[in-house]
Amino acid sequence: QVQLVESEGGLVQPGGSLRLSCAASGRFFSRYGMGWYRQVPGKQRESVAVITSGGATTYADSVKCRFTISREGTKRTVCLQINSLKPKDTAGYYCNLFMGGYESWGEGTQVTVSS
Repeated sequence: QVQLVESEGGLVQPGGSLRLSCAASGRFFSRYGMGWYRQVPGKQRESVAVITSGGATTYADSVKCRFTISREGTKRTVCLQINSLKPKDTAGYYCNLFMGGYESWGEGTQVTVSS
């Protein structure tokens, strides 16, 4: 099993920046990808950014050029740099790890964008 722990989100003013991190621990295969998703009440969880084991990245159209996903250190940590925050970015942000047919989720962290 893999456990994921996200860093704390917070309240940010529109136009501000925030960096989220997610640390993974447990038993791993050699190749796994990680990603960030977000969800607002009453809506489906949506993919925000994903990074594969090879370092390839994909982003939702709504966050391109504002969000950057990266893996750090031993690659068991994934970060999400969020710039130019907008009120519509307000959501619970969830870390995800996927390898083969297995996936794990973090408990989520709230990001609120408001003046």
